[in-house]
Amino acid sequence: MAPLTRRLVLKYAGLFVPATRLAQRELPLPAEQEPIYQLPFATPPGPSTWYVEQWYGNTNIAYYLRNTVYREGQGMHFGIDFACPCETEVMCIGDGVVIGADDLSYGAGPHNAIVEHPNGDLSLYGHLHWFPEVRWGQAVKAGDLIGYSGDWLDNWGCAASPHLHLEIRRPNRNFAVNPVHLIKADWHSASLGRFLGFAKDLDNPRRWQTLEDQPETTFGGRILNDYNSLWMR
Repeated sequence: MAPLTRRLVLKYAGLFVPATRLAQRELPLPAEQEPIYQLPFATPPGPSTWYVEQWYGNTNIAYYLRNTVYREGQGMHFGIDFACPCETEVMCIGDGVVIGADDLSYGAGPHNAIVEHPNGDLSLYGHLHWFPEVRWGQAVKAGDLIGYSGDWLDNWGCAASPHLHLEIRRPNRNFAVNPVHLIKADWHSASLGRFLGFAKDLDNPRRWQTLEDQPETTFGGRILNDYNSLWMR
């Protein structure tokens, strides 16, 4: 296998796939789910606004970085990455109270914000360009401005990997869950029809291969995707 260079990392993140070459693929969601949050953007998805570049869970790039970037998240990508131009407005996905502003114990620097919702969920908005527009203890509503998107690799030039990293964690913050189930969205449109796929374990090839079938992440737990036999797709 070729060494994992920075360019290859960005390639697996989808940053070198022109929108005009993105293939259409259906991304169904289970009918029984009842989403309770909204998307973190005020504009519709598009090549010049925002789109999903990496899903939650057993993604290809998370597999390659399972022992480094995603080690604490059991080798899984524990949020959704939305590609967007630097300084895109990021909105709160639901009503709540800010419990973190630049609290990097949650990760997702260089700047982040964390909102606690009435049901105990936490939403985290990571890789913000500047200090968030909200402050600790502030009450917020769905659609309120949280901050502006940044670039975790190049926050000054904002040209390497500009995106928003969005997580939903459970009350003690040690568990991350799949935002796809909880956010009301047309995920096919939100991804511009692109789908890079998940790492496939040939010993259990059907596990964790769809948007809805992804494991809960326990931070600090054992790596889940340290496969003996792998098929990338």
